[in-house]
Amino acid sequence: MAVDVGSKAPDFTLTNQERQPVTLSALRGRPVVLAFFPAAFSSVCQKELCTFRDRMNELDRPNGANAQVFGISVDTFFALKAFHDQQKFTFPLLSDFNKQAIRDYGVFNEDMIGLKGIAKRAVFVLDKDGVVRHREVLEDARNEPDYQAVFAALAKL
Repeated sequence: MAVDVGSKAPDFTLTNQERQPVTLSALRGRPVVLAFFPAAFSSVCQKELCTFRDRMNELDRPNGANAQVFGISVDTFFALKAFHDQQKFTFPLLSDFNKQAIRDYGVFNEDMIGLKGIAKRAVFVLDKDGVVRHREVLEDARNEPDYQAVFAALAKL
């Protein structure tokens, strides 16, 4: 089932790279960017998350959206910790190892080059009330999201 623009984002509690639980609904009051990605240490995923890292100033400036970004994959929190530390990400990575969030958001990839049950590359922008204001799900994981559309959606918040 797909999560569409205008719908309430499904809640979740996932473990971050520091083995701490993160509950989406606890972040109400602040915009959130959920960046689902197929696999840690893969080239396009690295490029995407580094783009978010390097452009965080656009999200955090005083007149900006002050959005919280999360990268989400089915990797273990051990792998995400190594990826996070290597790339010096300035936002948490969340492990959806049990694959519930990718199902709830409609981004479960049945088979990508022989990898079964990983996340499709997708970005959701949620407003401070947890309502989806931007949704992009890419069928080809070699493509990156439309960053300008993500930042434009945040600017409207």
